[in-house]
Amino acid sequence: MKIPVLALCLALSAAAQNPLMQAFTPRYNTMKQNLVEAADAMPAEHYTFKLSPAQRAFSEWIDHTIMLMHGSCATIAGVPTPPMDHSKHGPGKPKSELLAALREAADSCDKSLNGMSDQKALATVDVGGKPTVPVNAMLGLLTNMASHYGNMVGYLRAKNVTPPSTARGQAPRTPAPAK
Repeated sequence: MKIPVLALCLALSAAAQNPLMQAFTPRYNTMKQNLVEAADAMPAEHYTFKLSPAQRAFSEWIDHTIMLMHGSCATIAGVPTPPMDHSKHGPGKPKSELLAALREAADSCDKSLNGMSDQKALATVDVGGKPTVPVNAMLGLLTNMASHYGNMVGYLRAKNVTPPSTARGQAPRTPAPAK
């Protein structure tokens, strides 16, 4: 079967239109999944656990991640960062409330990223009187999400909970159908 050269060129052009977003989105989705699943995997009775007295409790990592997502994704959307109110979902809040707030923050980020193109990600926007480029907040979000998850993994392992990314990697694979 021959594919017309023009059709092939158009297909390649369409695939290359947003290489930045094509690289960013799956990594963001994986980190979002890891964070939500880590929050869900930790038993509620261990949400106050600290690896050492000087460190955050596991619940504080969840709160910190919620604040990160709200702040970064507001910037990505081109709006000022909302006030950071840790009393809404900070230390001492039950797992169910923290998990719901984390999912809400992830949904908010999804909305900020929905329809984002490379052109929009690289365009200067005014956020609260300061010029910024959304891609800066996107990269900061991704690197901080990875850092937060890395910290949470230590807490999970200390409580003999397999981190979600490890569990997915250990899951049996379904073999591909024979041809």
